[in-house]
Amino acid sequence: MDLTAEAKVTAAARAAAETPLPAGGFDHSALENDGPKAFGDRMGTPQSDERVLWKGRPQLGLLARTAFHGRSAGAYMAALVVVALVLGRNDAAIVAALLGVALAAILHLLAWASARSTLYILTDQRLIMRIGIAIETRVNIPLKQITAAHLAVLTKDGHGDIAFELAGERLLGTLLLWPHVRPWHYAMPQPMLRSVPDAAALAQMIAEARARFGAIERNLSEIKEAAPAGGQTAGAGMPVPPRLAPVMARGEPGLEGAPA
Repeated sequence: MDLTAEAKVTAAARAAAETPLPAGGFDHSALENDGPKAFGDRMGTPQSDERVLWKGRPQLGLLARTAFHGRSAGAYMAALVVVALVLGRNDAAIVAALLGVALAAILHLLAWASARSTLYILTDQRLIMRIGIAIETRVNIPLKQITAAHLAVLTKDGHGDIAFELAGERLLGTLLLWPHVRPWHYAMPQPMLRSVPDAAALAQMIAEARARFGAIERNLSEIKEAAPAGGQTAGAGMPVPPRLAPVMARGEPGLEGAPA
């Protein structure tokens, strides 16, 4: 992301931060009927002492393109059709076209099912992810465990991804989180909010909520999805300053994630 684009992202985040939240936040009871239900489970339901700052779910088209690679798969099958036509194999071209349509339909169906079964909830204490197509999973990420947030704005209207580096030992697996996880980070999986609206403003909101427990590193450069050469990366773009890791007392609750 060039400096001009980054300045626009930062300005958008600052403007959003100046917009006050609704008094009292969101209605807790309404969250039970919005997307996948938690049935009062503490891991998936904000408690009475928590203020709900934001809720949202992935945008279907962008999720299909980025997480399920629908556009790339369609382009690949279209290339096979062109090659078959050039070689005079009309029968192979027809087969490739039919397979391409079927593949695109399957990928978009999976993206639809994933978006429909996902609800992200941000409170003043934690980030809750209700996810899972076949088996609903509730992931609870205390804000004090977040050491860095990486933002990628993917569309002109502000939809994007936000990935999180977490303190402590690895407790969340890639398979548990997929597709709500940053690609190519298997040793220490990074939970990711996928294809959310107003991603820059949301990243600013998360940083401000996290500030109660200490400042975090915020990287506003584009998330690179190519495999990192050295395994883990701290994000692309601007030089990374030292970050303040939260101090946790022994026995203090940490990350939680389990099937519902």
